[in-house]
Amino acid sequence: MTSIQDFTAKTLAGEELPLKRFEGQVLLIVNTASACGFTPQYKGLEALQKTYGPRGFSVLGFPCNQFGAQESGNETEIAQFCSTNYGVSFPMFAKIDVNGANAHPLYKFLKDEKSGLLGSAIKWNFTKFLVDRAGHVVSRHAPTTTPESLAKDIETLL
Repeated sequence: MTSIQDFTAKTLAGEELPLKRFEGQVLLIVNTASACGFTPQYKGLEALQKTYGPRGFSVLGFPCNQFGAQESGNETEIAQFCSTNYGVSFPMFAKIDVNGANAHPLYKFLKDEKSGLLGSAIKWNFTKFLVDRAGHVVSRHAPTTTPESLAKDIETLL
């Protein structure tokens, strides 16, 4: 596997979606949770989607329950939460593991491409990976990095 376009992921609706569908787009891939201190970042992620989506950008959200059991809902509950509370319009995928033996292959790839300060493991919810139009991982950002602070990097890639 040489780019994120080589992977597929299941949507919240249960459909397998080839990430090749996002070929040619700049992406921000984020592991999300509905009951986390960083959950309000959904607002900033949606703002990025609205601002840059027309120019070939998309946020991809991957709910994960591995950190403090902060994403305990099922796919229907996650979709309703994101829509009702944050008006999320970007693609959201089925709940996955991002660490450990059952980590989604996409996240194994992302972590191999860009390690964090404490190695390759994802430390917490809302870790962000910025991906260029060719599907290559450009940068990794900590949960404390706000979506808004990535605007300049996104604009550079667009």
